[in-house]
Amino acid sequence: MSVKQLAKKPRLVRFRKNTRPALKCCPQKKTYCLKVTIRAPKKPNSARRKVARVEITSTRKKIYCYIPGIGHSIRKHSTLFIRGGRRQDLPGIKYTIIRGKADADFPLERKTARSKYGIQKPKRRIAKVLL
Repeated sequence: MSVKQLAKKPRLVRFRKNTRPALKCCPQKKTYCLKVTIRAPKKPNSARRKVARVEITSTRKKIYCYIPGIGHSIRKHSTLFIRGGRRQDLPGIKYTIIRGKADADFPLERKTARSKYGIQKPKRRIAKVLL
């Protein structure tokens, strides 16, 4: 833009849109489960994604959250913690359940990407050698 154009109308300051409005600028929120369902992802992908309908305890807002990992023990009325993090192939799902907190247990027998689920490194077993 030219100086004359900027003098007539200055540049607008663009604000970033909140990508996870239900969290209200908090890293996590406590919720409880209303329903556990399965959804199919968008066009090029095909799978059965596990999704939970939860209600945030502080604001009473109902949202859908993705359940990561293999297998889960989440049932109706389970207490859960959610964080931001959308699932790209599931439209409308902007939140992820934190595994290993409250009633959502750890994915068992997890060896890789353990930091996503808060799983400790498995202890190496040293075989005792008899002389």
